[in-house]
Amino acid sequence: MPMVKRLAWHAYGSGRPGMEVEDLVQAGLMALTECIQRHQGQGDHAFAAYAKTRVRGAMFDLIRREAPTTRTAARKRREIESETQRLAAVLGRTPGEAEVADAMGMDAQTLSAMRCSSQPMRFDPIDLCYSDSNSAFADDAPDADDEMVAAEQSNRLSVAIGSLSERLQLVVQLYFVEELNLSEIAQVLEVSIPRVHQLKAQALGQLNAAMQVGDD
Repeated sequence: MPMVKRLAWHAYGSGRPGMEVEDLVQAGLMALTECIQRHQGQGDHAFAAYAKTRVRGAMFDLIRREAPTTRTAARKRREIESETQRLAAVLGRTPGEAEVADAMGMDAQTLSAMRCSSQPMRFDPIDLCYSDSNSAFADDAPDADDEMVAAEQSNRLSVAIGSLSERLQLVVQLYFVEELNLSEIAQVLEVSIPRVHQLKAQALGQLNAAMQVGDD
């Protein structure tokens, strides 16, 4: 996913107006899914190189489909440049946008849209776009260290629960896993609600003590 995001931002802005980063990411994810299904190479490195090529290709294909055709864009650029040069020769100065638009029989807004839609595709070097401090390139996956700590804590908690008496384990199971309230647990255990509260507090106290010992 981080690779797909980086490539999407690398290509962003090189298509026609209205192209969204999410569209490029979606195209990249579809290509990545196809890579997983079709790849027959050996090892993670081979797959990474293969996937990067296919994902980049899918994004550029989307841009080419959405961008103006090369001939049409070039013709529009030539028309604007030719009229601008003609007016400059007549006026003896660089004509304004409104003057060029009027000479071409359109309003300034239409001319601006024509200029924008006829711009050639532009691909910036990824080194100029990517930044570790830019949240747009952040990976949504949990940090590896955090995952390791969470897994260790989970294992320790499992061991601590296993050290409880069967009755206290049952209380923990009913309260935290089955999500029963104290009244419902009291009915299951056939004890009073205050007794369930006492058993729960006892279980939590023992678990807390066991986890603190592990931290020490």
